[in-house]
Amino acid sequence: MLADITIQNFAIVKSLELEFSKGMTAITGETGAGKSISIDALGLCLGDRADANMVRPGEKRAEISTSFTLEQNSAARRWLQDNELEDGDDCILRRVITKEGRSRAYINGNPVPASQQKALGQLLINIHGQHAHQRLLRPEHQITLLDQYAGHQSLLDKMATRYQRWRRTKNELKALVKKKDDIEAQQQLLEYQVGELNELALGEDEYQQIEEEHKRLSNSGDIAMTSQAVVDLLCDSEESNTLGLLTAAQQRLNELATLDNHFFPLAEMLEEARIQTQETSQEISRYLDQLDMDPQRLQYLDDRMGTIMSLSRKHHVQPEALYSTHQQLIKELEKLAHNDEAIEQLQAEVDKQFADCLDTAEKLSKSRYRYAKELNKRITESMHQLSMEHGSFEIQVENKAETHLSPLGGDAITFLVSTNPGQPLQPLAKVASGGELSRISLAIQVITAQKVETPSLIFDEVDVGISGPTAAIVGQLLRQLGESTQVMCVTHLPQVAGCGHQQMFVAKDTDQGSTTTRMYPLDYTARINELARLLGGSEITERTLANAEDLLIAA
Repeated sequence: MLADITIQNFAIVKSLELEFSKGMTAITGETGAGKSISIDALGLCLGDRADANMVRPGEKRAEISTSFTLEQNSAARRWLQDNELEDGDDCILRRVITKEGRSRAYINGNPVPASQQKALGQLLINIHGQHAHQRLLRPEHQITLLDQYAGHQSLLDKMATRYQRWRRTKNELKALVKKKDDIEAQQQLLEYQVGELNELALGEDEYQQIEEEHKRLSNSGDIAMTSQAVVDLLCDSEESNTLGLLTAAQQRLNELATLDNHFFPLAEMLEEARIQTQETSQEISRYLDQLDMDPQRLQYLDDRMGTIMSLSRKHHVQPEALYSTHQQLIKELEKLAHNDEAIEQLQAEVDKQFADCLDTAEKLSKSRYRYAKELNKRITESMHQLSMEHGSFEIQVENKAETHLSPLGGDAITFLVSTNPGQPLQPLAKVASGGELSRISLAIQVITAQKVETPSLIFDEVDVGISGPTAAIVGQLLRQLGESTQVMCVTHLPQVAGCGHQQMFVAKDTDQGSTTTRMYPLDYTARINELARLLGGSEITERTLANAEDLLIAA
């Protein structure tokens, strides 16, 4: 519930402090006095856009502060807890606007973005403006009113979540299908490249092995000639060879060893050298016996190395990396080969998510239809009370989810009305006159407000175009609403003002070229005088005073 508001240097308000009570508070005043100015100021604390023109001329800044009690507002308390802004059973919203147009917002003393004030404000108070009947003609507003009355927020949340998930997956599928042509072209290229490499069938370390073998075969003549020369030097030369010289030297050392033991180790060392020389010669001989000088093999290696080098250049890699490139291309091809499968899987997911959306949309549609029937009856009865004795109201709920799905489901909502006997039901915009539309709008606002959890409601001159007995009924409806909800109503009708549990008066004072708006509560006598003024204009007579008192007594 709105407890109080403090306004400093806002528009034509110099300073204003107001306390609000439970029930219905009527706000009246002279034309042009600024009856709606406190609502405009309150709107700033609820996150409305700020402007430098809102600062009172000659002042540096405007400041508005409001206080709400939260004992019976669990939604607002939960929001404050979730955003770590809780501060007991009360909530204070504050807004500061400088003459340069800069704005600062606060919740319970904590600086916050204006968007957070707006989010919280929707849980604290609901403002019905004087142009609400014009919004009533818009389909998006009609569905909002019905949903507020139905109170199926959990269904709406589920619908929005499922719809967004479906749209996201659908866009992924669309992007994948769009890329399909590019993928197929890439797949054809990969198939050709992998086919070439498959035909080559290069082993993991094969290139290094081929390179070594090719080097050996291409130099086999030089290897054989040089190897044989080494064998001759070591063992086979008849004139002189290393093995013979070592043997002769060893024999001489053995002779010396018989004369001096010092030569025994030296003789053993020559023996080891002679043995190693003989083994080296034998190993080279065996190599020569096995040396392959096959020209056909060499030609094969030449051709294979040429192919490897050619493919390496084509893929811009070193020959040693061609094998790993081949394996990588195989993996990429396998991945692309699964594209059709991925499209099929994603399509199945899209279909499933769409079915989930349709299921939730169907439940929403049934809920809307149920509460639409309830609203039809109540609004039709209210129209009869508001001097449209032959009026009829009906909400048409048409489920078009198969072709017109949205985050709100798939229903097309149309408010239909008939105001005269025998007149068929037609869309509201085509039938109702301005005065009728105002009354129908007010009936809808009052009835739907009873189902909205927001604990405070403001009606800003929503009774425009209403007079006489109808105005008295409007006042009674608002007073009845005020029995369970805090209601503030800016009005120019005495019949409506007289129904308030309390009344405030707005006055405008001009002094030395400066204009100031004041707003203050009226006691019983002052209320009678104000109602008399509304009834008779500037001339207040005993009759208008008596009529004014009758209004209060009747209320």
